[in-house]
Amino acid sequence: MENNTSTISCPSTPRWNSERPFLTGRFHQETKSTSRFADTDGYSVGSLSLGFEKAIGCYNAAVQELVVIDDILSAMVGIQGRYVSIKRAHGNEDKYTFQVDASMDLALQELAKRVFPLCENFMLINQFVESRSQFKNGLVNHAFAAALRALLLDYQAMVAQLEHQFRLGRLSLQGLWFYCQPMMGSMQALSNVIQRASANNFAGSAVLNLLQSQAKAMAGDSGVRSLLEKMTECACNAYLGILERWVYEGVIDDPYGEFFIAENKSLQKESLTQDYDAKYWRQRYSLKDGIPSFLANISGTILTTGKYLNVMRECGHHVQVPLSENSKLMTFGSNHRYLECIKSAYDFASSELLNLIKEKYDLMGKLRSIKHYLLLDQGDFLVHFMDIARDELTKKLDEISVEKLQSLLDLALRTTAAAADPCHEDLTCCVETSSLLKKLGTLKDREKSRPVPDDNDLEEPVSITGLETFSLNYKIRWPLSIVISKNSLTKYQLIFRFLFHCKHVDRQLCGAWQAHQGVRALNMRGTAISRSSLLCRSMLKFINSLLHYLTFEVIEPNCHVMHKRLQTAKSIDEVIQHHDFFLDKCLRGCLLLLPEFLKKVERLKLLCLQYAAATQWLISSSIDVPSLVDFDGSLVPENPKPSKLRTPSQALKLSSSNKTVADSILKFEREFNAELQSLGPILNSSSKAEPYLTHLSQCILGTGNEQ
Repeated sequence: MENNTSTISCPSTPRWNSERPFLTGRFHQETKSTSRFADTDGYSVGSLSLGFEKAIGCYNAAVQELVVIDDILSAMVGIQGRYVSIKRAHGNEDKYTFQVDASMDLALQELAKRVFPLCENFMLINQFVESRSQFKNGLVNHAFAAALRALLLDYQAMVAQLEHQFRLGRLSLQGLWFYCQPMMGSMQALSNVIQRASANNFAGSAVLNLLQSQAKAMAGDSGVRSLLEKMTECACNAYLGILERWVYEGVIDDPYGEFFIAENKSLQKESLTQDYDAKYWRQRYSLKDGIPSFLANISGTILTTGKYLNVMRECGHHVQVPLSENSKLMTFGSNHRYLECIKSAYDFASSELLNLIKEKYDLMGKLRSIKHYLLLDQGDFLVHFMDIARDELTKKLDEISVEKLQSLLDLALRTTAAAADPCHEDLTCCVETSSLLKKLGTLKDREKSRPVPDDNDLEEPVSITGLETFSLNYKIRWPLSIVISKNSLTKYQLIFRFLFHCKHVDRQLCGAWQAHQGVRALNMRGTAISRSSLLCRSMLKFINSLLHYLTFEVIEPNCHVMHKRLQTAKSIDEVIQHHDFFLDKCLRGCLLLLPEFLKKVERLKLLCLQYAAATQWLISSSIDVPSLVDFDGSLVPENPKPSKLRTPSQALKLSSSNKTVADSILKFEREFNAELQSLGPILNSSSKAEPYLTHLSQCILGTGNEQ
């Protein structure tokens, strides 16, 4: 993974820290030194320095061995000797090669070259430590470099001990090679890790994954594997420190962008109640690429734990996972105890947040209140509101006063049983700008991200009033907005609008039915009014069957299941899942996701409304009481005096002679039955995927068979 810390602001390293050679160790390669060994058996520094400019081959093998040992000891710590030179590799200034004088004894050359890889690895590791100690490379690289620096101290101590033995005359070139062999494998393994880390500019979790994979690859060499595991543990300490603050406090303390959880500060919690596509809960904190392999299986739990703690902190409820000596994450090993610590932290954060939302913020009470109003669980306030707001709701969209509707809604809430609900003040009214069909089509396009909406789904009625666009809104505050977001509230409103309009149609048909009951005393057999009475009963049965299905077969059982599941939920994510599942199932059950069926139902409701309005003219033409029936088909009870009716013979004659009235009733009847029967194929085909539609099909289609 590429180093992603380039966009993170971090302190810069002063130029002198990289330019002054005595601070970086580069002076080892840029200066030459004299021999460092003292007098030994038969040889002295002075005697060998006399022939400094001579080729080493001029000396006998014993003297050559002493000179070579001295040069190799210098080369092992990066210092160039008299006959061992250090050169930069062509095309790569960060890589060095060691060479010996060609005149040296071949046996000595071979032994010396065996030690050179160790010298090269030392220089590579030393340079990596220097470069990776800069701020921009991140905490993991800092910790890894510190561990390597400690290793190099041990390595240099070994070189010092070898030099001491050499000064005492107890070290041969064979002995030097013997003592260097145990370090060869370890230094080579670290060199391989460093080369890959440098070539790919690894940082953070990429370094940890590289160390772990190399440790597994060295399973056959227990010593090297143990060393790499120790390096992994040291490098992990810094990373586990970041992890510990996240799972115990919900804080991302990641100055160099190494942690695998990203925070998007542009997403605010207020968006949950304002934006239908709010991504706060899903994307405020999210997983990045490059998760450490030892945390990959539990990364989701780690993310969720910190999110829960963050929510509580946003609520002003400061909570911290209780710590103990055994809960520290600063140690990493093969016993996987850190997994148990993370799991216990998750359990604590989950239970604390769930109790906070359920107890302090009364989630269940809020859901019950929403069900009362938006799902019409207790509709007494709605009946009163529809009575007093009738005139305003029948206006066109641009003529409606939302402020007046709000005052009428407040009046209806205060004068009905809703006044006992402490949450009723959170209820507000709104008027949408489009019909239910178009709104559903728009949401479908948004969820599917279709660039061009389907025109068939977006048909608008010719004349749309407040009755088709009226909706209720509910004020949801943090942290309940996590569960009841704008997305969820919009789904509630879609169901409410459908139920509200069905209730309106039912009230209009009830008014028409009452008007028919008012003329039962007259002999209307064989007249248009008699035919109209049968049609009114069929329409009422249709709309009542639909309302019964929506409320008692879809909303109530699903709501009961949701509340039962919420009682046993173990986390807020489970609560969100159950709540979203309930809403989606209600949308499907209420047939709002079947546009073809919904169009038919809207057409049937329109026929019912047109019929109810036409009934006023029909009854008033047969009865000499122009004011008996109001414009919407409901009786006007203000005049208690009996009205003067036409005689039965006059009414019969008038009704029989009025061919227009009879034709109008027959037309309504034919259109209603045709639309009703056209629902059969739609419901039958849909019931294969949704078996619960079978009962609805039987109930609704049964109304057409009674004509």
